[in-house]
Amino acid sequence: MQWEVVIGMETHVQLSTRSKIFSGASTAFGAAPNTQASPVDLALPGVLPVMNRGAVERAIQFGLAVGARIAPLSVFARKNYFYPDLPKGYQISQYERPVVEGGTVSFLFEKGGQPEMHSVQLTRAHLEEDAGKSVHDAYQDMSGIDLNRAGTPLLEIVTEPDMRSSAEAVAYARALHALVVWLGICDGNMQEGSFRCDANVSVRPVGQKEYGTRCEIKNLNSFRFMEEAINYEVRRQIELIEDGGRVVQATRLYDPDRRETREMRSKEDAHDYRYFPDPDLPPLVISDEWIARVRATMPELPDAIRARFVNEYGLSDYDASVLTQSKDMAAYFEALVAQTGKDQAKQAANWLMGDLASTLNREGVDIQNAPVSAAQLALLLKRIADGTISNKIAKDVFAAMWEAKSEDADSADRIIEAKGLKQISDSSELEKIIDEVMAANAKSVEEFRSGKEKAFNALVGQVMKATKGKGNPAQVNDLLRKKLSG
Repeated sequence: MQWEVVIGMETHVQLSTRSKIFSGASTAFGAAPNTQASPVDLALPGVLPVMNRGAVERAIQFGLAVGARIAPLSVFARKNYFYPDLPKGYQISQYERPVVEGGTVSFLFEKGGQPEMHSVQLTRAHLEEDAGKSVHDAYQDMSGIDLNRAGTPLLEIVTEPDMRSSAEAVAYARALHALVVWLGICDGNMQEGSFRCDANVSVRPVGQKEYGTRCEIKNLNSFRFMEEAINYEVRRQIELIEDGGRVVQATRLYDPDRRETREMRSKEDAHDYRYFPDPDLPPLVISDEWIARVRATMPELPDAIRARFVNEYGLSDYDASVLTQSKDMAAYFEALVAQTGKDQAKQAANWLMGDLASTLNREGVDIQNAPVSAAQLALLLKRIADGTISNKIAKDVFAAMWEAKSEDADSADRIIEAKGLKQISDSSELEKIIDEVMAANAKSVEEFRSGKEKAFNALVGQVMKATKGKGNPAQVNDLLRKKLSG
């Protein structure tokens, strides 16, 4: 039987406010346990929650960025459940009337061997508070509870079940992560729990309209683990059904050491939480004027920059998409083109996506901390354009610039001069070298003249070797072909 995978995602995005969603307690990471849990976070008698305006504005920003509807009136509810790290016995969240409704997240996804723009529909995004944290490895034979995280503002973003593979789910999660970091509404630190994903996974026979029974994999805080967990869960469900069993709706956790999911608890439905409007919080009213003020503060969005790069610089959709994966990369590219000129935009894009990106990945450095600035790289590209060095030699110069970590704007020129890397563009000097190569490789000359084009490439290689890679490639090709035809 052929199976189809169905995946929906729920992502908890920790909002970048300095205080919690309903209290003035700090949200800073790393404090000593239970030092940042206020009476409001614990719902002690006599306290009242007060909505954090900054959290609402971050939710509005997200809604605008994904083209969603910002609800003029939304309601906070109590979601009742009992867990050691939830001393209230309920979580303040939104249920029937969320602050953000609908929207789409678009991203580049390779389908059928070709990268193309793809979109996932969002169902909603709602505001809520985080729970505390159970600590299981700090004490022998017992667990501890750290309530510092209780009350931290979250935006929970829920998709439609639109995704059909683990690769597509990861591509969506990466795009969402890049967007919330771009907007500045979340720091995106997955290790600290600022961006946590839950994957709802089910399978069904190809052609069946009804969805299969889903299982939710909780708290995936790495893209690699997300892909591994979904793939395992898909295999588990298919094997279970094919062996005559049935999938039971449940919440599962992923064990990265054993590379398997395991059941945490049977899956609750909405009615199990006994939602009801929180009596201490009035409805959240968002006016058109408030939305307009938030819109005016937002940065240019990735989709808009992507379209501008295509129209203004003549880049392909693929190049523009790669260059807008982060705000810092897009800014670096624009600073680079400002120095080299628009006619060099494609070369600038190639270098940014090629040598610079690969070096950043290898060294584990963010682009904003790259030791080669946009101005320094621009000078290197100018030296390729004016024939001072070849593209191949430029790669060696770039590597030297990276190692030198110099702040001098002319570091490329200094390295070229110090290492004697200037390209040989003098025709008479090149002709002399070509004559010597032709004399030493008479067989290749004869083969070319008898119609074997490969012999020409062999001769070019010998000339470049004789010039120690410093011969101007275009001139070498032109002069050699003329002499061979003479």
